[in-house]
Amino acid sequence: MKKNEIYRTAVSGFTSEGLGVCRVDGCAVFVPNAAPGEEYDIRITHVGKTAAHGKIETIIQRSPHRVNRRCPYAKLCGGCDFWHIDYDAEREIKRQRVLDALNRLGGQALETIELTGAPTCEGYRNKAQFPVAPAKNGVAAGFYKKGTHELIPIDRCLIQPPCADLAKQTVLEWAGTYRVSAYDEESGKGLLRHIFVRHAAATGEILVCLVVNGAKLPHEAELVALLRQRVAGLKSVALNVNTRKGNAILGEKTRILWGADAIEDVLCGLRFRISPRSFYQVNRTQAELLYGKAIEAADLHGTETALDLYCGAGTITLCLARHVKQAIGVEVVDAAIEDAKRNAERNGIENARFFCADAGKAAQKLCAEGVRPDVIVVDPPRKGLSSDVIDAIAAMSPDRVVYISCDPATLARDIKLLCTKNYRLTRAEAVDMFPRCSHVESVVKLIRQ
Repeated sequence: MKKNEIYRTAVSGFTSEGLGVCRVDGCAVFVPNAAPGEEYDIRITHVGKTAAHGKIETIIQRSPHRVNRRCPYAKLCGGCDFWHIDYDAEREIKRQRVLDALNRLGGQALETIELTGAPTCEGYRNKAQFPVAPAKNGVAAGFYKKGTHELIPIDRCLIQPPCADLAKQTVLEWAGTYRVSAYDEESGKGLLRHIFVRHAAATGEILVCLVVNGAKLPHEAELVALLRQRVAGLKSVALNVNTRKGNAILGEKTRILWGADAIEDVLCGLRFRISPRSFYQVNRTQAELLYGKAIEAADLHGTETALDLYCGAGTITLCLARHVKQAIGVEVVDAAIEDAKRNAERNGIENARFFCADAGKAAQKLCAEGVRPDVIVVDPPRKGLSSDVIDAIAAMSPDRVVYISCDPATLARDIKLLCTKNYRLTRAEAVDMFPRCSHVESVVKLIRQ
């Protein structure tokens, strides 16, 4: 196989990033914008040691699931992966990805699993993080081109609510009027780095946070006045200071320019406080469905002690608390634990307690104290569970483990390890939290044998 050569091949599957997998002389070639069942002439763009990358030159056999993209930025922006196929095909790709991971990597022998799709593919995200960069006419904001830090300016993102784009455009207008500079990654100079918008779907409240390379902004009062005039539902305008180089979006210090220090949303009948640094599922509708499935899998009767590792702002912990005798939430982020405690008070829940610690150390500490939860719920980051967390779970020996995952590969790896600790997988299904994007959530149940 040679770079720039053209080969005829067909799609045999999809990667976790949504790339089509084609094969040329037995070698995998990853192809963007592929659709199920299609055949192509592809041009090889890169040849690696174990795989290659290519691009479609000609579609020989066209899939009935291929559609015209509704988003004009879809081919350039790195945010979405599936605007070129219909939603039925996208759901099947995600369902098959979870099933394959559980069987191939997790050592299971499942015949099939169910995936619950979303009621809409548009406007579902309640958090937008727009990077800002210098432009010919001053300042631009949008999203990065896939695999790069090249900014693609965007007027309207279809998976965000319109209020997020309105807030972004308002900030850009203010920046242009007062000549506020954009941060330049190479030089480390410039002021405005990100425009961060959070929207509470149930209450309509909006938080706008500007991430800056400095301690203050020029004309802060004018910014607040313009946002209040333009953005209905605005409850908070914040300034976050991030003077460090690197990919981290938020810095440690946040100052409120106007309004409240957080907004409130309603999830599963409970009210939650959402600050700039709070973890909160980006798709509220599907999060309610996902948490409902997790509670059902936990099989609770009101007498149990439930432990929620990676609890964030306490959403799952407080949902559990309504069905158990005692719920314990653990999270490593201080601000999230403070939010969780306030959320418990706000909802009048007295049988939940929270403490800040690394999940592994917290599990070991509870185990040493003799705490034996009946149910452990985990919702870890993409990297999954560390070995010390798995060991501590096994040492506490809960009757049931409910695992919520945003990465089928690490989920499958951890299930395989838990199965060596005397647990057995009894339930697995997927929920599409991120329509048009390649990510997919799963919820599984393991029982102690």
